[in-house]
Amino acid sequence: MRAAIIGAGPSGFYTTGMLLSAGFAVDLYDALPTPFGLVRAGVAPDHPNIKAVTRVFTKTAKHASFRFFGGVEFGKDITREELLERYHAVVYALGTSDDNRLGIPGEDLPGSHAATKFVAWYNGHPHHNDHEYDLSVSRAAVIGNGNVAIDVARMLVLPPAELRATDTADHAIDVLEASKLEEIVLLGRRGPVQAAFTNPELRELGELTRADVIVDPADLALDPASEAMLAEADGTVTRNVEILRGYAARPPRGHPQRVVLKFLRSPIALLGDGKVEAVRLAINRIEASADGRLQAIPTGEEEEIACGLVIRSIGYRGVEIPGVPFDARRGLIRNLGGRVVDDTDTPLTGEYAVGWIKRGPSGVIGTNKKDAADTVARLLEDRDEGRLGAPELETTEDWVLEKAPDAVSWAGWANIDEHETGLGAPLGRPRVKLVHTAELHDVARSR
Repeated sequence: MRAAIIGAGPSGFYTTGMLLSAGFAVDLYDALPTPFGLVRAGVAPDHPNIKAVTRVFTKTAKHASFRFFGGVEFGKDITREELLERYHAVVYALGTSDDNRLGIPGEDLPGSHAATKFVAWYNGHPHHNDHEYDLSVSRAAVIGNGNVAIDVARMLVLPPAELRATDTADHAIDVLEASKLEEIVLLGRRGPVQAAFTNPELRELGELTRADVIVDPADLALDPASEAMLAEADGTVTRNVEILRGYAARPPRGHPQRVVLKFLRSPIALLGDGKVEAVRLAINRIEASADGRLQAIPTGEEEEIACGLVIRSIGYRGVEIPGVPFDARRGLIRNLGGRVVDDTDTPLTGEYAVGWIKRGPSGVIGTNKKDAADTVARLLEDRDEGRLGAPELETTEDWVLEKAPDAVSWAGWANIDEHETGLGAPLGRPRVKLVHTAELHDVARSR
């Protein structure tokens, strides 16, 4: 049996490995000439250990029944209908590449950016290498209380020597090194107990070598509802609060930059004459809703913070693909347990979803392994019950090249990988990324 997987990120690779083990031949497609999704284009460059998971994926790619087709865009080069004619199962592992918006006045002013694009820019994503970020301002506001927000703040204050030891894109290194930023303010709409940081990411802020971490003790005063939540919380939440209290008690060390964490603040407008100059914030309190959930409710008080750069990190959402059922409210493919369903919740034959496009942007890389196992279990149930598709056509490399003449095979990716690591080795860097699509294709075809 043959399966097509759309998206070569972690969820796509975990699914690939499981289906290969179940006896399927698997073709893995990706819109980029390079594999690994957010491991390559989303993980912070100063976290190389997290990227080591690609060794597992590279081992998967050695399977005799595996093919990689990079640089093939689903919905443009190839369509859903064409794949269903050629495969018993199609698995959508597209991820959530768009960003949530604040929906406030001034959001589109110059100087206001999405974290999705900023992260892609400094990681050398070829669709985002030409974005421009003005870091000549003294203060930036990062809106969000998750790990991506911390990554953004940390990248903005890493010293040049640390940056140049990573695979950060060269164009980003040049801009980051010339930065005039003195202060990064992280803004969370809820309190410290509700923040979505993981312990290692939050703790890592305290290890910055040229930025003090500032937390106002008053921001850590908990309301009764948050106190009750903390009393029943897991170790991650408890430890987060302990780390934050440690920062609040720690005197500044006199570093030239500051990372300030503020809680119970919601942006209600970005202000400025032709560019971002300030953010207006509503000051919130925590209240329990009728169903027991804790919500951030405006108190009626407001404040303004002067800043010349705003980066919103309030979550990712998927992009709708023609013909694939989509839940526009959640920004996900409609599915039940990984089976793609129509608007009556009836499963579609041979179509599945996995990863963030299935469940939303949550968890760490390893979370996608269990998620993939859940989807694959449904797919194998359908195989055993005879509910997969009945394709009438084969997928040949000639057909793929007819649809996408620049398609990159796994051998082509190996050329890119060798070229990038070869550029990095003399500089003591893991690699120097190629950031232009044409150059990636040229190197892929070089041998």
